[in-house]
Amino acid sequence: MKTTLQYLKSLFLLLSVQQLMAQEPILEIDASNYQAEIAPTMYGIFFEDINFAADGGLYAELVKNRSFEFTLPKMGWLEPNSDRHSYNSESGISMVVQQSLKATNTNFLRVQVTNAKGYELINEGFRGMGIKKNESYDFSISCANPLGITKIIAEIIDEEKKVIGSTSIEPRSGQWTSYETSFKASATAEKAQLRLRFEGKGSIDIDFVSLFPQDTWKGRKKGLRKDLVRLIDDLNPGFLRFPGGCIVEGRTLERRYQWKKTVGPVADRTSLINRWNTEFNHRLTPDYFQSFGIGFFEYFQLAEDLGAAPLPILGCGMACQFNTGELVPMDELGPYIQDALDLIEFANGSKDTPWGKLRHEMGHPEPFNMKYIGIGNEQWGPEYIKRYKEFDKAIKVQYPEIIVVSGSGPFPDGDFFEYGWKELKELNAAIVDEHYYRSPEWFRANADRYDSYDRNGPKVFAGEYAAQSVAIASPQNENNWDCALSEAAFMTGIERNADLVTMTSYAPLMAHTEGWQWKTDLIWFNNLTSYGTPSYYVQKMYGQNAGTQLLHTVLNGEKAIGQENLYASAVFDEKTNEIIVKVVNTSTNTNKIKIDLKGRSVEPQIVTETLAYPELDAVNSIAFPSKISTQISEQPWNTKTNRITLAAQSFTVIKFKLN
Repeated sequence: MKTTLQYLKSLFLLLSVQQLMAQEPILEIDASNYQAEIAPTMYGIFFEDINFAADGGLYAELVKNRSFEFTLPKMGWLEPNSDRHSYNSESGISMVVQQSLKATNTNFLRVQVTNAKGYELINEGFRGMGIKKNESYDFSISCANPLGITKIIAEIIDEEKKVIGSTSIEPRSGQWTSYETSFKASATAEKAQLRLRFEGKGSIDIDFVSLFPQDTWKGRKKGLRKDLVRLIDDLNPGFLRFPGGCIVEGRTLERRYQWKKTVGPVADRTSLINRWNTEFNHRLTPDYFQSFGIGFFEYFQLAEDLGAAPLPILGCGMACQFNTGELVPMDELGPYIQDALDLIEFANGSKDTPWGKLRHEMGHPEPFNMKYIGIGNEQWGPEYIKRYKEFDKAIKVQYPEIIVVSGSGPFPDGDFFEYGWKELKELNAAIVDEHYYRSPEWFRANADRYDSYDRNGPKVFAGEYAAQSVAIASPQNENNWDCALSEAAFMTGIERNADLVTMTSYAPLMAHTEGWQWKTDLIWFNNLTSYGTPSYYVQKMYGQNAGTQLLHTVLNGEKAIGQENLYASAVFDEKTNEIIVKVVNTSTNTNKIKIDLKGRSVEPQIVTETLAYPELDAVNSIAFPSKISTQISEQPWNTKTNRITLAAQSFTVIKFKLN
C-alpha cells in the first residue's frame, strides 16, 4: 500500500511538472527565414529646438543674446551699478543702437563709462553658465570707436560673485574689429555669469560677445557641447531629422524656419524668436530665441559625424495649424518650392553651383549625399495635400533620386489621419510620417498597429512618438519606467513590420532641466551634466541592435504581441554574424521562456542586455542618472533546455553568435 501511495505521489509530481512545462512560453525563431531587410534608417533621431535644445543646449555658446538682437535688446544683460534711465549715472550706462533695418545683425551696444571702477555689464547666460575647473574657454567680442576706453576685462563669476576666470582685450581700432582671447577656469560653477569691466572713461561700441568652451565635440572651435553629442552618438542613429517639428512651420509664415538664413557666417545669421517661447502657459520662456549658431550646415555636419542620413524638413507654405494656420496662396508658393530645390543643391551640388559653392566656402567641398527631404511637419487637410503635390512634382522633375517624405498630421487616428493617408496613397507617396503621443496603455495595445497596413502603399516613418505618463503636453508628465517599457513593447511590433516601417524616431530629443516646455524627452541636461532617461536606454538598445534582416518569430505559435505579457521580435545581423532577440516582459513576475532557434546552430554562450526596474513610476535624474540603465552579462547557453529567465518588468536583448 505504501509503495502504491509513493507511486501515485511520484506520478502526480511528474504530471504537474509536465503540465508546467507545457504551459511554458515557447519563442520560435526561424533563423533561415528572412522576412525583410532592416532599413539602415530604421532607428534614428529627431532634433527640434524645443526645451532649450539648441541655444543653451547642444550649441556650446554660453552668452545669451550675444548680439543684442532679442525683441528686448538688453534681455539677458544686467547693469547692476547703473541707472538705465539716466545719462548722468554715476558709474556709466549703455544703450542699444540700431544700425539698419535691413542688415542681418541690426543692433550693437554703445557703452558710456563715467566711473570705470563702478560700471559693469553682466550676462546671465542660459539659466546661468556651466563652467568647469581647469577647462579652457574662448572669449571674443567685436568693438569699434574706443573713445577713452583702453581695456575690456572679461571675468567669470560664480554664484557668490567670486572670480573663477578672467582675461582681457585692448581695443584700438575705430572700425569694427573682432578680438579673441582665452583663459582657464579655476573652479566649477553651474550658474556662473560673464562680467565685463572697463578701464578708462569714455565710450565704446560692442557687439557679438561670445564665450565658448574649447572642449567641444570633435574639438571644433565654437562648436557643439560634447557630452550631449556623445549621448546622441551612442544611440547609433540611422538618420537625423531636423530642424523640427513645429518650429519648421512657425506660428505665422513670417516666423517660420527659413534655412537660407541659417547658413553662411554665423555673425550674419538672422536671429528669430523661438515659437516655443510662450506656447505653453505652464512654461513661459520669453527669453527663448534662435541665434542659428546651429544652422543647416551644422545639422548636415552633425549627421555626417553620426554616420546618419540627413533628413531635413521644410515648411510647405502653411503656418502651424494649432496657431494661426496661415496659408501662402497657391500662386505664391514658388519661392517655398525653390527653397526646397536650393536646399538639395546646397547639400549635394558641386562647387560650380551657387548653393554648392556656399557649402564649399563653409568648409565642406564634398556633397553631404542627402537622400531624403520632408515637406511639412504636422499639417493636415486638403490645403496640405494641394501644396505637397506641387513640391513633390517639382522635386521629382529636377531631382528624381530624392525621396520625399510626407505627413499624416499630428494624430495616429481620426478623420484628418484617414483623409491624409487616402490622398497620399493615391499620389503614390514614398513615405508617410506618423506622430503619436499617447498613454503607455495605448502603446502596449497597439504593438500590432502595422500588421494590417497595406503593403502596396507608402512606407511608414514613425517620426514622433513618446508615451505620456499623464496626458499630451502635461507639465506633470514624467519619463518613467512605465512609459519606456511600453515603448519597448510597441517597438517589437515596429520591428516585426520592418518591410513597411523604414524610419522611426522618439521625440523630443532633449531638454534643459530649467528651460523645458515639453516634459517627455530622451535626454535631460543642466549647465554641467546630462543623462539619459529610461526611454533613452530603450532607444539605445534598439539602435545598437538593429540587425540587417528580420527573422520569422512566433510566441506559442502566434505573433508575440502580449501573450502572457510578452512581446518579442528577432533579427539577424550579417555584420556581427549574430541572431538578436528582443523580448519585453510587462508582467510583475519573472517569466521563464524557451527559445527555439531553427535553421542555424549557435555557440553555447550568449550575451544579454537587460533593462529592468521593479517600480514603474521610477525615473532617472541628475542626482541618479543611471538608476534605470542596462546591465550586460555573458552566460552559457544550455542547448538542451533552451530556457532563459526574464526579470519582471524588463526589456532584454539576447545575442546568439552563429557557429
